[in-house]
Amino acid sequence: MDIRTTITLEPDVYSLIQRRLETSGTSLKSVVNEAIRAGLAPRQRATFHTRTASMGRPIVNLDHALRLAGELDDATTTHLLEVNG
Repeated sequence: MDIRTTITLEPDVYSLIQRRLETSGTSLKSVVNEAIRAGLAPRQRATFHTRTASMGRPIVNLDHALRLAGELDDATTTHLLEVNG
């Protein structure tokens, strides 16, 4: 079922449609419907891949990384308290 309607096109949009009409050889109705479908259709996003790089072997035992981070934080806090009195 076709539905008739009236729309007002902005000059730049009309120019785009005119160019498509000249190159496609189809009707105004077909060009407008195709453009609306393309513009409103869900877009598929390209899959994003993060490249990785080897950072070598760790120099500390990472099994206790949270404990180590806490100790480093404590040492920094202690140092700042000593410096700033």
